[in-house]
Amino acid sequence: MKRFLIVLRYELREYFSSKVFMVLTAVLALAGIILLFLPRFVDMSGFTGVNVIGKADEAQEETDPGERPLLLYVDQTGIVQPEILQQMFPDADLQEAADAQALIDSVEAQEAQAGFLVTGETACEYYVYNKSMTDSNSAVFEQAMKMFYRMEYCRQQGWDLAEITAMYDVPVTVTEQILNKDSGSNYWYCYVLVIVVFMLIAYYGQMIAVSVTNEKSNRAIEVLVTSTSPNSLLFGKVIAGAIGGVFQMGVILGAALISYQLNREQWGGMLDMFLHVPGDVLLAFAFFGLGGYLFYAFLFGAMGALVSKTEDVSKSVSGLMVVIMAVYFFSLLQLMDVDGPIIKVLSFLPVSSYSTMFARMAMGSVALWEVALSFLILVASIIGTGMLGAKLYRMGTLRYGNPIKIGTALKDLFSETAILLVGIIGATIGVIIEIVIR
Repeated sequence: MKRFLIVLRYELREYFSSKVFMVLTAVLALAGIILLFLPRFVDMSGFTGVNVIGKADEAQEETDPGERPLLLYVDQTGIVQPEILQQMFPDADLQEAADAQALIDSVEAQEAQAGFLVTGETACEYYVYNKSMTDSNSAVFEQAMKMFYRMEYCRQQGWDLAEITAMYDVPVTVTEQILNKDSGSNYWYCYVLVIVVFMLIAYYGQMIAVSVTNEKSNRAIEVLVTSTSPNSLLFGKVIAGAIGGVFQMGVILGAALISYQLNREQWGGMLDMFLHVPGDVLLAFAFFGLGGYLFYAFLFGAMGALVSKTEDVSKSVSGLMVVIMAVYFFSLLQLMDVDGPIIKVLSFLPVSSYSTMFARMAMGSVALWEVALSFLILVASIIGTGMLGAKLYRMGTLRYGNPIKIGTALKDLFSETAILLVGIIGATIGVIIEIVIR
C-alpha cells in the first residue's frame, strides 16, 4: 500500500503541476461561467425572451422606424390589406411600391430588403437580393395571402370569418399528469451526459495508456521495478489518471451546472433541457460514470502494458476504441426507447452500463434491484480488469521490441483472473436472459 501511495502521489503531482492541465481546466470552467452569466450583464432578451434587470424599459421601447428593414409590395389584384400585412411583419417598415419595376430596382439597389409582387388572389412573386438561411419573409407573406383570400371569399359569400375562425381555432385545455418520468424533457441532458462520459473515457484513457507505456519506452522501468511492484505502478498510474480526469471534468461540468442554476431565471429556463439535471440522475451519473471510467481506465492501462513504445499505443488501443465508439452510438440511438430490450441488456453489460443505466433511471422505469445488480457487475468487472491489467503489466514489464498480442497474453495469463472474468460474463448473460424473457 505504501508503494502504491508513493506512485499515486507522484502521478497526481504530475497532473496537477502541469500548467497546461490546470490552465485548460480553469479556462474552460471560466468560459462556461462567463457564458452562463451573460444575461445578467448583456441584453439577450431577443434570444432568451427575458429582459435584463434595469433594462426592461429600454427593451420595451419601439424600434426606430429608420432602423427597421424596408419591405415593399405591389398589389395587382386589390386583395392586400396593408393594416393586416403590417401586423404580420411588426418589425419591418412596409411600403407600397409604384409598380413592379420600381420594386425590383429598389431590391437590386439594396434600398429595400425584399419585395412582394401580388399577381393573383393565390399567387405572388418574392424578390430578394441575397437570401439568408433564416429568411422567413416568404413563408409569412404566404400566410398573409391565405388570410386575404379567406377574407375575400367569406365577404363574397356573406359569411362571418370571425365565427368560422373561432370554430376552427377553438381552444382545448389539456392537462398532463405525468406519473413517473417525462422522457421528452429528460432526453437532452441524458444525451449530453452520455457525450461527457464518452469524452472522459476516450481522452483520458489514451493518456493513461501512454503513461503506462512511458517508462518502458525510456527503459526507466528497469529502475522502477527494483523499488516498487508492477501492481503498485499500474494501479497508481490508473487511479491517478482517473482522479485527474474526474477533477477536470467535474470542475468544468460543476461550474456550468452551478452557474446555470444561479442564472436560470435570467435565461428563462431555456437551457433546462441541457443543464437542469435532477439530483438523483446526477448521483447515478457520478457512480456509474466513475465506474465505467475506471473500468475502461484499467483496460487502457492493460493495452498500454502490451507495448514498449509510446508510438505503438494507438495501434494497441484501436480495438478498444472501436468497442467504446460502438457502445457510444448504440447508447445514443437507444435513448428514444429506454424501456426497450436492447437498452435493458446494455444497462447490465459493464462495457455500456456506465451510460445506459443512468439514462434508464432518468427517462424510464427501472427497479432498485436492477440498479444495484448493474452496479455490482460493474464493480466486479473493475476489479477483474484491474487484476488482468496488473498481470499484463507484470508480464510485459521487461519485454521490449514488438507489441505483445492480446490473444497470446491472455493465453499466458489464463488463471484466476480469467476465471473471475468468465464468472462475471456468465452472471451477466444470465441476468440478460432473465430480463429478455420477462
